[in-house]
Amino acid sequence: QVQLVESGGGLVQAGGSLRLSCAASGRTFSSYVMGWFRQAPGKEREFVAAISWSGGNTYYADSLKGRFTISRDNAKNTVYLQMNSLKPEDTAVYYCAATEEITIRTMSKSYEYHYWGQGTQVTVSS
Repeated sequence: QVQLVESGGGLVQAGGSLRLSCAASGRTFSSYVMGWFRQAPGKEREFVAAISWSGGNTYYADSLKGRFTISRDNAKNTVYLQMNSLKPEDTAVYYCAATEEITIRTMSKSYEYHYWGQGTQVTVSS
């Protein structure tokens, strides 16, 4: 198993930036595909981004390409989400997730991820 702890959320003005971190402990971090999801009040959890075991492949929700960047540091057992040009509609709880196996076709499906962090709140003010 792997335990995930997110950090880096907070309150930011529209147009600003935040970098979220997700620290993993437990089994070998580099054996997991890592993803970020978010959930706004009253809405379903939605895919943000994912990154392959080595970090060589990244995947994004189409609506977020160009503003968000996912990366990982396997030596530090940490995955990051750099968020730029934030908008009020980015306000949500952001979750880190991990899975051992996944396909490109299902990369964005939350049910494919077996391990989840507790979430970190991101609030973007207008």
